[in-house]
Amino acid sequence: MIRVNDLHKRYGDQKVLDGVDFSIQRGTVTTIIGRSGGGKTVLLRHLMGLESPDSGDVIIDGENLSRMGDADLNRIRRRFGILFQEGALFDSLTVAENVAFPLEEHTKFSKSEIMHVVREKLGTVGMTGHEAKFPAQISGGMRKRVALARALALDPDIVFFDEPTTGLDPVTKSAIYALIRRTHQQASTTYVIVSHDIRGVFSVSDETLMLWEGKILAKGTPEEMERYPDPIVKQFISGSPEGPIHVD
Repeated sequence: MIRVNDLHKRYGDQKVLDGVDFSIQRGTVTTIIGRSGGGKTVLLRHLMGLESPDSGDVIIDGENLSRMGDADLNRIRRRFGILFQEGALFDSLTVAENVAFPLEEHTKFSKSEIMHVVREKLGTVGMTGHEAKFPAQISGGMRKRVALARALALDPDIVFFDEPTTGLDPVTKSAIYALIRRTHQQASTTYVIVSHDIRGVFSVSDETLMLWEGKILAKGTPEEMERYPDPIVKQFISGSPEGPIHVD
């Protein structure tokens, strides 16, 4: 579904991506882990076609984003659902209106058809009965649920998650990961999650990639990553202060 070939990106003197290579199979949940500020979100933005690499290719289902013009990029982005780090709901719109927004922008559905989809997606994430509330009237975990419903509104081929549990308490984090797992099982969509919440993403992942100093240092199932022999990987996953990783 996704293939990244020798991806490079720098900002001024800072090299962020330094020859990133990997592939993601259709219908899987893949997570990208790594240090804060280590380029995970930059990589995710390249996968979504929001940034262009200095060199290298991002190929989605056989189409090369790195060589597309704006019209083709906009076309392929309609196949994506995105859950941003803070949810990015519109404060002035109700829960229902937030979920309806992509349907109004990108489909010719009637109002009744849109509301049918809105009710279905909100039901999927356990938010039935909250349609008329505004984002400020619901909890952080509920806002993430609404953001996921909006990301799923167009039945996307790929859903990208940027730190989906940032700012949530441990119980709510577990509930969000359970929701991610359940919605994926229902739709068999390809999920790509960027996070440094190791235990959380391991609970939902088919494969994990570790981005380190601009390259993919390690990849494997959660079980394989737990046993990975590289000392940097071992320290990062265990969270130990002892090892080759120095805290700034």
